[in-house]
Amino acid sequence: MLPFHEVVKSEFEEVNSIIVNRLSSEVDLVENIGQYIIDGGGKRLRPLLVLLSAKISGYTGSKHLSLAAIIEFIHTATLLHDDVVDTSDLRRGKATANSKFGNAPSVLVGDFLYSRAFQMLIEVNDMKIMSTIADTTNAISEGEVQQLANARNPMVSEETYKKVIFKKTAILFEAATKVGAQIAGSNSKDVETLSSYGRHIGMAFQLMDDVLDYNGNPENLGKNIGDDLAEGKTTLPLIYAMKNGTKQQESFIQKAIKNASLDKLELIFDAIKDTGALDYTMSCAKKHATEAKHCLASLSDSKEKKAMLELAEFSINRKY
Repeated sequence: MLPFHEVVKSEFEEVNSIIVNRLSSEVDLVENIGQYIIDGGGKRLRPLLVLLSAKISGYTGSKHLSLAAIIEFIHTATLLHDDVVDTSDLRRGKATANSKFGNAPSVLVGDFLYSRAFQMLIEVNDMKIMSTIADTTNAISEGEVQQLANARNPMVSEETYKKVIFKKTAILFEAATKVGAQIAGSNSKDVETLSSYGRHIGMAFQLMDDVLDYNGNPENLGKNIGDDLAEGKTTLPLIYAMKNGTKQQESFIQKAIKNASLDKLELIFDAIKDTGALDYTMSCAKKHATEAKHCLASLSDSKEKKAMLELAEFSINRKY
């Protein structure tokens, strides 16, 4: 458990219990796959953000616990679907659910987790929160489809890339902090403040993921270096390297993306290094982390605020 989890340690343990209990199903395969991926590790940052956002907003009830579990179920469903779409066989250092159980069961259990999340959402019985989650899951689906449409396309612009990672990744971070504020009955200004914090944290995390895909430690990451390129994904380090490298560098990066090939990986590493592409991507991540901290400036000092500031720092200094 990371230091910023300690602030809501008891609530976090309750959320884990809810997750285990609500995974129950008459179909053993549902429980087996759901438990497999949830037990697979991960930082559980999205449910953490629900808890911190609710607590910093003065919430004293218990519905934030269910909301944290709902957010985790939605995230887990997206992971199951992602790994099938990306034909991934490794996540967090262990075999993906689709490589262990098969594609069809993984997709269907992902659907189960989505529907279970919405069953739980009805129990929370808050239309504003239901609207937030419904809009978020719809946007995530759009982001996934757009990323698929962009696969093997080296002409993706930086603007398009950032729109996709917002929908695919950052929007669920945003939803986590937003529903935490909403369940506490915060005013619209405070809801927007915490929503913005979550959005910037999410963008920072995804940008750093794209950096780590080229300079991370595979053992720490639990996946192979260059996985994004092997899937034909045009991420920011590649976009920047193509724009600022030589014509030759631009050409072999374009071909690598079109062919989803790692044959020229060493040359691509050199191009990324020569152009300062990782430094640029990190600078974008740092801007979002700084903006996230600025969002909290108007909030009173508290242990929750301290944890959220620490999380902003972690988002850009992490190695996994």
